[in-house]
Amino acid sequence: QVQLVESGGGLVQAGGSLRLSCTASGTIFSINYMAWYRQAPGKQRDLVAGVTRDGKIDYADSAKGRFTISRDNAKNTTYLQMNSLKPEDTAVYYCNANLLRTPLDGAGRYWGQGTQVTVSS
Repeated sequence: QVQLVESGGGLVQAGGSLRLSCTASGTIFSINYMAWYRQAPGKQRDLVAGVTRDGKIDYADSAKGRFTISRDNAKNTTYLQMNSLKPEDTAVYYCNANLLRTPLDGAGRYWGQGTQVTVSS
């Protein structure tokens, strides 16, 4: 069993900052990729940022220059530092991990329960 638990969401004024955390726990051999997605009401879930085990990073255009993703492999944790937040960043933010539970398993994709980020104008 694998669980991803997010924390750090909340209400912030435009221009403010939040830091999201996501920790994976359970039977985990290796985590290939950790990422943050977000979903606003009535919209699809979109990638915000992702990071490979060796540190290669992808950002959505909307996140470049404002958000920073990082990862602590020893803690199976990823962080998303969000600065200069805008009302359009309001969404539920989901953690995602592509991982191997054992050396013999194929990679599986797991999701956290989501954390609400609300940016007021």
